Amino acid sequence: MGTHATHIVWDWNGTLFHDTEAVMGATNAAFAELGLPPITLERYRELYCVPIPRFYERLLGRLPTDAEWLVMDEAFHRHYAVHRPACGLAEGAERLLESWQLAGRSQSILSLYGHDELTPLVRGFGIEARFVRVDGRTGPSGGSKSEHMVRHLAALAAGPAGDGAAGRGGATGRIDPGRTVVIGDALDDAVAARHAGAHAVLYTGGSHSRASLAAAGVPVVDTLAEAVELAEEIAA
Repeated sequence: MGTHATHIVWDWNGTLFHDTEAVMGATNAAFAELGLPPITLERYRELYCVPIPRFYERLLGRLPTDAEWLVMDEAFHRHYAVHRPACGLAEGAERLLESWQLAGRSQSILSLYGHDELTPLVRGFGIEARFVRVDGRTGPSGGSKSEHMVRHLAALAAGPAGDGAAGRGGATGRIDPGRTVVIGDALDDAVAARHAGAHAVLYTGGSHSRASLAAAGVPVVDTLAEAVELAEEIAA
């Protein structure tokens, strides 16, 4: 691959992986465990933000203490693991990934979902070979994606070898942040892209409402097919 090809960095949860039902089920199960009232999807999308403790601040009217955050985070992930198996890839995602790769373009995944959980999940859907790199979170949960994005793009620039590399995605040349488009469902995806010198397209099928995504000042779309089409135009 040359330096002038468009590269896509895909978000996982809420973007390629349609886990909205699992997120809502886990959120409300965790809330019930903590004595909090349930929340609707509309309210969730209105309030959701990262770092995640800020989301809880919007719900509670104050930041959770460190001890409260640990309890909330553990409860959410425990319940999410129960709901996750019922979820699948977003509509049309598999075909889009295949078409992008067959056209000789590269793509990768960067997620704040734990790396040890992410990689077997991607592999289980049979799509690992579509990506030059798959990176999940390796540190504590609750942070922002910006620094992860910088490290992800630096690793891509260095080549596909490494712990997070899928290694079969096809691209071997330098990946230019200026020709990279991040496709995700959260404002943090746009912030991380800007921080790393990349572009972004935001998708309404996940954690945010269209109105909240519009505040990022980047294109907002309702389908992943639209996102890919825009990615080609933006980085051309």
